[in-house]
Amino acid sequence: MKDLLVMKFGGTSMGSAERIRIAASISAEQQKKRPVVVVVSAMSKVTDLLLETLQKAESGNEAKVAANLAELRKLHTGAGNELLPEKRRASVLEGVESLVKEFERIARGVLLLAERPPRSVDEAVAVGERLSALLIASYLESEGIRAVDVSGSDVIVTDTVFGNATPIMELTTLKATANLIPLLEAGVLPIVTGFNGATIAGQPTTLGRGGSDFSASILAAALGASELWIWTDVDGIMSADPRLVKDAVVLHEVTYNEAAELAYNGAKVLHPRTLAPLMEKHIPVWSKNSFSLEKPGTKIVLKTNSLPGPKAVTSMHKVALVSIEPASAVINGAQIMARALDALARSNTEVLTFSSSSYRQSFCFLVRQDELAAAKASLEANLALELTHGYLRPLSVDTNVGLLAVVGEGMQGTPGLAGRIFTAISRERVNIIAISQGSSELTIAIVVAKDGLETAVHAVHEECGLARLG
Repeated sequence: MKDLLVMKFGGTSMGSAERIRIAASISAEQQKKRPVVVVVSAMSKVTDLLLETLQKAESGNEAKVAANLAELRKLHTGAGNELLPEKRRASVLEGVESLVKEFERIARGVLLLAERPPRSVDEAVAVGERLSALLIASYLESEGIRAVDVSGSDVIVTDTVFGNATPIMELTTLKATANLIPLLEAGVLPIVTGFNGATIAGQPTTLGRGGSDFSASILAAALGASELWIWTDVDGIMSADPRLVKDAVVLHEVTYNEAAELAYNGAKVLHPRTLAPLMEKHIPVWSKNSFSLEKPGTKIVLKTNSLPGPKAVTSMHKVALVSIEPASAVINGAQIMARALDALARSNTEVLTFSSSSYRQSFCFLVRQDELAAAKASLEANLALELTHGYLRPLSVDTNVGLLAVVGEGMQGTPGLAGRIFTAISRERVNIIAISQGSSELTIAIVVAKDGLETAVHAVHEECGLARLG
C-alpha cells in the first residue's frame, strides 16, 4: 500500500490514560495524511507484573498471585474509566475483565501444576498487549475514529521457539496483507498487539526481548511500509547515556548497523532484531519521543555521511564475564570454544563480547547477568566430562565488570583511534580487562571494572569529541 506508515508506541507511551490519549492523538493526526498501522506495547511495567505473577504461581504463592491480579485489573479498569465516556465503558470494561480472567485461568493452572510451560507463558504474557490495544482502540472509537484492535497472533507467523520466536516472513506477509490491507482500504485504523505472534498451527508465541519493536518492523517489512516510527520516552539515539554524560547529544542520523550495534551493547532505544527485516527493503526508521513531540528524533537509514571516528559510546553494567581455562595446553582449545558457544546457543544466551588467548587456549566472554544462571548451567552440562576430570579449571565468573562499546561506521580505517581510546581510559586509571573488535571495525567493545565504567564512558566521549555531533 502506497505511503503506509507503521508506528509503534512503547510501554511508557502507553503507561497511563493520559499517555494513551496522546498516542491516540498522534495516530489520528497521521491517519488524516496517509494509511497508518499502529503497534502497541503493554502498559508500562505490566509485562513484568504478568511474568512475576506466573513465577509466584509456580512457587505456590497464591496470595501474591491474587494481589497481582487485583493490581492488573485495577490498572486497566482505572484507565478505561478515565478514557471513555460513561455510555461506552460497560462493554470495554467487560472486555478488560474477560482478558484478565483469561490470564487468571493460566496463572491458576501454573499454581496447580507448580510449573510454567513455555507455551503457556507466551499465551499469558500476550494479555498485556491485548489489554492496551483494546483500550486505545476503544478510545479512538469514542472519539469518532474508526479503529479496531488486532492480535499479533492473527498477522505474524513464527517458528515454535516459545519465548523468543522468529517470524516466517513469507507466511507473515500473506497473513498480514490478508488481515490488515482490507481494514486500511476501508479507512479503519488497525491497532496491533506487539510482542506476540503464532505458529503455523496457531499456538501463541512471543518474540523475546524488544518484541514489540520487532513486531512493528516485521509488519513494516511485510506490508512494504514507507516508514516506521518508534515512539519512546527519549529524544532519540544519543552519543552516550545522558544519565552518565551531561553533554551527550541526540544523533540526527545513524545507519542500521550503528543503531543495531548501539542497541546490542546497551542503548535502550530499540533492539537490534528490530532492524533486520527493514534493511533489505531500505525502510527508514525514526526514533521519536512521545513526551516531547516537537523533538525531531533520530533517523535510521542504510548510509549516512559519517565523519571519521566514532559516533557514540554506550555501556552496560548488569553483565558478567565468564572465563574458561584449560588445565593443560594439551587440550584442544578450539573444540572447547566450539562446545562452549554451542552451550550458550542452546541456553539462548547472547554473547556480548568474546576474547581468547593463543598459547594457553583460554577464553572469556561477556553475558547479561539475567542470562548468567542459564548460561552457566548449560556450559557445565556441555563440558561436564572435562570439568569433572580436571581437564578444565572451574568456570570463573566475575560480575564486578561493565561493558563499554564505541560505535561508528567512520571508525573503519581510522589509524590511531583504538590507541586514543585506550589511552583516554587508562589516563583515568581505569583498568581494561578485555577487548573485542570485529573485522568491520564498526565497534570496539571494552570490559572494565564496574566502578570505573562511568569514568571510562566520560573519558571516551570527551576524547572522541562526540558532543560536536549534535
